[in-house]
Amino acid sequence: MTAAALLVVHLALVEPQQAAPGPPALAAGRVEAAVSGMVRDVSGQAIAGAVVVLRPASGAERQTATAADGHFTIAFPGGAAVLVVRAGGFAESRQTLSSATPGRVDVVLEPAGVSETVTVTATRGEQRTGDLPASVSVIGRQEIRQSPAVVADDVLRQIPTFSLFRRTSSLSSHPTAQGVSLRGIGPSGVSRTLVLLDGVPFNDPFGGWVYWTRVPLDSLERIEVVDNSGSSLYGNYAMGGVINLMTAPAARRTVEVRSQYGNRESPKVDVTASDVWGKVGVVVDGSAFHTSGYPIVAEEERGAVDNNAAVDFRNANVKLQYDPTDRVQANLRVGYFHEDRDNGKASTIDHTEEANETTWTTVSGGARFRLPDESTLQVNMSGDIETFRSNFLAVPAATPPRSIGRMTLNQRVPTNAIGGTAQWSRGVGRNQFLTLGTDWRHVDGDSEEDGLDPLTGTQVILHRVSGGTQRSLGAFVQDLWTPASGLMVTLSARVDRWRNYDGHNLENAVPSGTPTANNAPSLPARDDTVASPRLAARYHLTNWASVWGDLGWGFRAPTLNELYRQFRVGTVLTLANNQLGPERLVGGEAGLSLQPVRNLTWRTTWFDNRVKDPVSNVTLTTVGANVTQQRQNLGRTKITGIQTDVEYRIGTSWSLGGGYLFNRARVTEFASNPGLVGKSLPQVPTHRGSVQVEYANPRIVNVAFGLQALGEQFDDDQNTPSRVLPEYAVLSLSASRRVSKNLELFAGVQNLTDREYFVGTLPTTIGTPRLINGGVRVRFAPRAAAAK
Repeated sequence: MTAAALLVVHLALVEPQQAAPGPPALAAGRVEAAVSGMVRDVSGQAIAGAVVVLRPASGAERQTATAADGHFTIAFPGGAAVLVVRAGGFAESRQTLSSATPGRVDVVLEPAGVSETVTVTATRGEQRTGDLPASVSVIGRQEIRQSPAVVADDVLRQIPTFSLFRRTSSLSSHPTAQGVSLRGIGPSGVSRTLVLLDGVPFNDPFGGWVYWTRVPLDSLERIEVVDNSGSSLYGNYAMGGVINLMTAPAARRTVEVRSQYGNRESPKVDVTASDVWGKVGVVVDGSAFHTSGYPIVAEEERGAVDNNAAVDFRNANVKLQYDPTDRVQANLRVGYFHEDRDNGKASTIDHTEEANETTWTTVSGGARFRLPDESTLQVNMSGDIETFRSNFLAVPAATPPRSIGRMTLNQRVPTNAIGGTAQWSRGVGRNQFLTLGTDWRHVDGDSEEDGLDPLTGTQVILHRVSGGTQRSLGAFVQDLWTPASGLMVTLSARVDRWRNYDGHNLENAVPSGTPTANNAPSLPARDDTVASPRLAARYHLTNWASVWGDLGWGFRAPTLNELYRQFRVGTVLTLANNQLGPERLVGGEAGLSLQPVRNLTWRTTWFDNRVKDPVSNVTLTTVGANVTQQRQNLGRTKITGIQTDVEYRIGTSWSLGGGYLFNRARVTEFASNPGLVGKSLPQVPTHRGSVQVEYANPRIVNVAFGLQALGEQFDDDQNTPSRVLPEYAVLSLSASRRVSKNLELFAGVQNLTDREYFVGTLPTTIGTPRLINGGVRVRFAPRAAAAK
């Protein structure tokens, strides 16, 4: 699912002690030479971070990566060898070298199909999707830019396995409802999926959800989605899969500005600037968005408390790449994010808006070293400082309905997190590639809450500070083994040790300061050790058909949010539970991939996931419209299904794609409430599907049409008939036209027919209405440089 690309590699064989010019004649016993070159894309821009592998006929494999300016150097012992070049989003290149290889070799890559696309997420290293024993989807740069969406989760919805906790877009949903689920594995506000930004954890450290408005959408190079469990490599959060958001590398003297305006008073500006100075590459990007929003309660149920859900967010990031030698590469990223939200209702007493605000500063950096034995060592560190503020509104029963609203709670959640990874990789002979690694994470956070009086919601009567510290440490090993031609076997295993400690719930009455009955200065610590092995294999039956299978274990530790923070949505109050244990998964999949002709790819995957002790919101009491729930480990669940997708390219301009997911998610065991056994998991539809049709001709116009459809689903764990959310389908359309070298016009529409669809009950809430936007993209860049 990548755009057509051309990759040119210029190779110069240089003997360090050779004075005479011209191509060398390498022979046995002579001084080892080096292969040097540069990697460029179709526009002539250098590609940083492309992986270059040299596989000699005998001896160990050598590997390096291109620097910020696209250059690389790798040792060449002479004789026969295969040079492999991999760059994310491009097809892999292979070329045979020998002692008679001329001083300059050009390698041209054909346009990448689904199976040819190089990805890095599934194995923490560069592999073609057609060789991976896993279900992997890639959304390329062209598809991201062609989408009419203004936030990343709306782009990802074209993949049927992807969903947030609720059906609504992050444009209107509370951040704590933006947890992502793949294949319906335990949807909730907390993600069962690990989200990465250039390999660095992106999930909220306190609650596990994802701020999709924080994604630098216009700077993304591609998005990689791995549907099966990734715990054997990534540990916590990756129980249900991994999503890696990958930004573009630095380019020479490039500035791009995208300015757009949409209905509902929705301006957005994205700016990206980059340059390369020798060994240094820099990328600066930023975005700003505002919308006056739209009502989220169905019109027939709206009352005096209801108004528009709206959002205002700003992002700024600086990415620095420094490559002092051909064996050392370093990087540093600093990011800032601020978001303000109005959540669609306000107090009828003092007109206070139910709202939330988030400020987040993040720093990450690392280095990659090519060691003397030609192995690779990568080290990364990251830190987060985040403050989340939110208040909550109660809407008591009244006549007419929703005519009274009062504030009940103010929250402030400061969180600090720090973590790091170290990973060592090396080829072992010609048939194996070994990776060893370790990572750790330390998170400290509190939910500081002021409870308000039940009459007017204007006076603080209770103060609560509830939180603690979470620490995790993991180690993993992976072996990619090719025992025979056409067969790749993946063996991996991981051990994680996590611990929650310093837990507390300090609760005092105001203004007396008297501790309440719930006051607990010290809560019991919890810890556990979890092993996550995985065995997978892929076999190429022919050059156009392959099969794969996978069996793996996964886990997810409860977040500080689940352990210590309570919240309210409408008339539903959800309590924390400091005694939660980890979720555990055993899952498998089997797949078939066919490519009967070059431009047609069809994949089908059957999956079966069994989850033990999943954390779910369980109803404790129901009094009228008021519901009290608590997070509990819910016994066992079973999620099985079939997913299939197809892509067909017609000539150079047309592309057709589609996907379908059949999903059955059920409770299979729950000793404390047997009545839930056999019931469907809430927020998981049985059917999901999508279709995309694209026509791309830069000389005329680029047009993309999309259809997304979801079947009915339950909104509660009891599968109450009155809380069924009906099926729906929405259409999208986008178009763009380059009018000059530096100027492009574009327009897009989401929910083209303005279809009203339901995303929640109590009250009935609705999804995104028709959103229209249009604007210009201005790009300044030098002409493609001539090959050196």
